[in-house]
Amino acid sequence: MSQIIACRDIFKDYARGKLTVPVLKHVTFTVQQGEYIAIMGPSGSGKTTLMNIIGCLDVPTSGTFSLDGEEISGLSENRMAEIRNKTLGFVFQHADLLPELTALDNVALPLLYRGVRKKERRARAAEVLEKVGLGDRMEFYPNQMSGGQCQRAAIARAIVGNPKLLLADEPTGALDSQSGKNIMQLFRQLNQEGITIITITHAAEVAQEADKCFHIYDGELFTDREVSAR
Repeated sequence: MSQIIACRDIFKDYARGKLTVPVLKHVTFTVQQGEYIAIMGPSGSGKTTLMNIIGCLDVPTSGTFSLDGEEISGLSENRMAEIRNKTLGFVFQHADLLPELTALDNVALPLLYRGVRKKERRARAAEVLEKVGLGDRMEFYPNQMSGGQCQRAAIARAIVGNPKLLLADEPTGALDSQSGKNIMQLFRQLNQEGITIITITHAAEVAQEADKCFHIYDGELFTDREVSAR
């Protein structure tokens, strides 16, 4: 099993006027290809900042972060955008589907940015929509689907490019309990098919679905064992 993420002594600070505000401190952890990881913490703990670094949307102030063997700090924005498009899939709390596009065209959109021809990208989008249980909703617009169906379409969009790593930030936070359970079952299925998953959450019932859970408090990351010993 190969290592897909290596964070070593990550710090992240933000400047607020003349003040420097520390958000992440001493964050060190690794993730192996094929693992299903949860990072759990309350609002303001730094978990979304950590997700942004893992997702190549931000860079640490200090420390090193490697993704799939490549050191990210110092890369050009173009290279980081390429990594986001080809290596990563993103699922957020709100599906953020484009309202003027059908489910099929929303899911196919990342392939358009890769230059995939229309016939192929629509075929691949249809395939993943079938996988997530929306085979009968391909031509529906977002306002014609439930919240759970929209989130399934967002997951299909995230995996249509066959990412190595799926990043989910509060993926069930806007859903009712049954839709949330359905989404977590889908994540488990995708993980069993080989996709590495990291989900950021404040909900214990979401975190317990993962194989391993880290906890983040005041910008510092702890294992389950370290939390129990506190």
